[in-house]
Formats: sequence, C-alpha cells, structure tokens
Amino acid sequence: MTTAQFDSFDHESHMRRAIELARSAVDRGDRPFGSVLVRDDEIVMEASNRVLTEDDVRRHPELHLAYRARRKLDPTARTETAMYTSTEPCPMCAGGLRYAGLGRVVYSVGGDEIEAFTGRETPVRSAAVLEGVTEVVGPVLNEAGRRLHEEFDW
Repeated sequence: MTTAQFDSFDHESHMRRAIELARSAVDRGDRPFGSVLVRDDEIVMEASNRVLTEDDVRRHPELHLAYRARRKLDPTARTETAMYTSTEPCPMCAGGLRYAGLGRVVYSVGGDEIEAFTGRETPVRSAAVLEGVTEVVGPVLNEAGRRLHEEFDW
C-alpha cells in the first residue's frame, strides 16, 4: 500500500475509536491505552489495555494487536494495515509491531509527552524501533488524547 492510500483514511474517526477504547480501559480499572487496526479504511481489530485486570504485562493493546495481526493476516495484508493508537507505542510494543510488519502506526499522544504524565522517560521512540519497517505518524487528535491522560490518576 502506498503512503497516499493511508493518507486517504479517516484518521480522526479511527483515532476517536482508539481513544474511546482507552477510556473503556480506564473505566475497567486499566491504564488509558487503546488501539485499532484499520485496513481499507475500515476497523478490522481493536483492543484496549488489560495489563492490570488480566495481570498480564503482554496485554498492551498495541502488542496484543500485533500478535493477532500475525495470526490472522498474511504479510501483504499486514503492510496494507494501519494501527491507530491513543498513545505512541512503548519500546516493547514497537518491537512486537516491528515483527508484525504493519504499514503505518498513527498515535495521538507521543512518547515524549507521556513522560510528563507517568514520570517515566521513554528510552527509545517507536519510530527508531520501527525504522525501515513501519511508518510512524503523529500526533492526531492530540488534545483529546492528552485530556484522557490528564484525567487519569497516574
């Protein structure tokens, strides 16, 4: 898929859904992270953070969707798929995404911004981990994403 085809996607609609999923994670007792996978401008998979409620560090939505994409989509389909995520993927998730080989990752709140909320520095940005494999774009709907983190009790 070409960058131009991704550019025609309804970024704000998909990001709103990722942020809604992040809000549902908070309502459930998890941290404010949500993600969707989009192919042909349609959401094909979605996930929200479940690290605390399932007591499983692997249940970051980005990593879980990378796993599901590897199992359900062939390599060509994965390159034609974009992930919209409420917050830029952490290094662990970016590693999983590198293995998944998605075409693009679009985030709302950057790793450089999340430090202000969590007090933890992001040691490496997702674009560095995904360089040469997956394009990383953001921020999209940054104010809405930041609002969710501001409301969360970090």
